[in-house]
Amino acid sequence: MTSYDDARPSGCTPFEEELMNAMNRYADSAEAPDFDAPGIVRRTRRRRTAGIAAVATALILAGGGTALATSIAGGSHAKPSSTAAARGHDAATVAYTTDGRTNPIDFYGWDLKDFKSYMAKTQMKLGTVSKRPLTGCKPGTVIAVSPHTPKTVTVGDTINAVLCSR
Repeated sequence: MTSYDDARPSGCTPFEEELMNAMNRYADSAEAPDFDAPGIVRRTRRRRTAGIAAVATALILAGGGTALATSIAGGSHAKPSSTAAARGHDAATVAYTTDGRTNPIDFYGWDLKDFKSYMAKTQMKLGTVSKRPLTGCKPGTVIAVSPHTPKTVTVGDTINAVLCSR
């Protein structure tokens, strides 16, 4: 056993001294890493800009889709549940032009009372009303109009209607 009186001046055993010297030589031989801080900042900004652009594009496309759906539905003129795009009733769809805008209005499934009311509201004239048997429709509802899309109608035009008689 060693006592504190005969301790080495450095306070370490020869093994500990050699170990410390080896660790110091290793630490001094390795080069410090070189960080390109401006390059890292540029890449981060570029990625952030690309991410923001992607989110903005998605929002614009979603907003454009909403505007397109609103224009197909015909704005405030058509019933929201009866759009031509959703059901494919081109024979009952009228392209109504007012104030320089054309709105497709799908009359398929409208009863005659609502159809006449809309005609009066938009100042269009109701022409002949005929009936035709068709399966899968409610009797007395509109199944076709004339003229229909792609022809456009404006204020004062006459529209003929065909009702389901089943």
